[in-house]
Amino acid sequence: MKRVRQAAAAIGFDAVRTALRTHPIATDAAFAALVFVITAPKVLRSPPPLVWAWTLQAALLLPLVWRRKAPTAVFGMIAAVAGIQWLSDRLLTADLALLIAFYTVAAYATARRVLLAAGVLEIGVVLAAVRFAPEGTTFWAWILMSGMITAVGVIGTNMRTRRAYLAALEDRAARLERDRDQQAKLAVADERARIAREMHDIVAHHISVMIALADGAGYTTRTNPDQAEEIMGRVSDTGRQAIDEMRRLLGVLRDNSPQPALAPQPAVTDLDELLSTVRAAGLPTQLTVTGQPFSLPSSAQLVVYRLVQEALTNVLKHAAAASSRVCLNYSPGHVLEVEVTDNGRGASGPPAPGGHGLTGMRERAAVFGGMVEAGPQAGGGWRVSIRLHMQGADTPR
Repeated sequence: MKRVRQAAAAIGFDAVRTALRTHPIATDAAFAALVFVITAPKVLRSPPPLVWAWTLQAALLLPLVWRRKAPTAVFGMIAAVAGIQWLSDRLLTADLALLIAFYTVAAYATARRVLLAAGVLEIGVVLAAVRFAPEGTTFWAWILMSGMITAVGVIGTNMRTRRAYLAALEDRAARLERDRDQQAKLAVADERARIAREMHDIVAHHISVMIALADGAGYTTRTNPDQAEEIMGRVSDTGRQAIDEMRRLLGVLRDNSPQPALAPQPAVTDLDELLSTVRAAGLPTQLTVTGQPFSLPSSAQLVVYRLVQEALTNVLKHAAAASSRVCLNYSPGHVLEVEVTDNGRGASGPPAPGGHGLTGMRERAAVFGGMVEAGPQAGGGWRVSIRLHMQGADTPR
């Protein structure tokens, strides 16, 4: 119950503070009225005529209504009224308005205007001490009033510094929040691109193999039913493999646990199995490895596997090739060159608009500072060349 009351009190205080900041003129008007009431008894004890005293009282306090809107102008008006008051030889408690106006200048105006206002006040302090201080106390009256001016100026300056500091903190917090939201959006976009690449590679490759196998089964159905049955069995196996990979990928997306179950990702050692699938689809494919192999991180091995898979998928879909070749060249400096060539219709031109295969390959290669080149070969056929820089790879083994 105590916490509830404390929360309610805090909410009420925040509401009052927000209202005071939202309506500064009304707040300053209420403050000026309060000062007027507090200093009114001194006016009643002033020498006649009282009308002149009340006029000076109102003239000193009324400008405080606009003190935050125009601090320097309000201070100048009150200082002018105080000068008239000095000439008329009247001492009023409402002179407190000078300190209030000076505090506002120190809290809201520039340092140059603060020094100017302090100089005007010092002149007024000297004049007031000479005229109104009891005999023999002029110096001490000047010291006391100068100390009050200094204290008010320091407090106002500190408030201005604190306000600027809080504004800087709020601005920094807002910028950090915007940066965080932007980074989150970029992360989401990057993850979407990664998922799109994985889905494209999985679906496109397996469907291309299934189409090639189904075509082959169709050609051999009448002449060799047993072979056609075997080929259709491979179609079924390829379809199941595609479904399993898609389920693993979607399972990772749907798993909200802190440590989702992880499945092994394809690696360079799985290229033989990949090529076996392509050969079963009717495309004889040869794998050649040159150079001194070095260890690759799992992420790089996945990239190499997907690049070869996408290149061979394009051969199955577009090249109508009789054979293809995959070459892995391990060069000094931890550079891995991957080349996929075929003897099909290499001069048929780039992929049809709307395809994302080559774009995905370039995105994957860019992770390791690599480049992808694709185009027809001079002697016929199509060539895809990828160059990956494995600066973080292990030493040669």
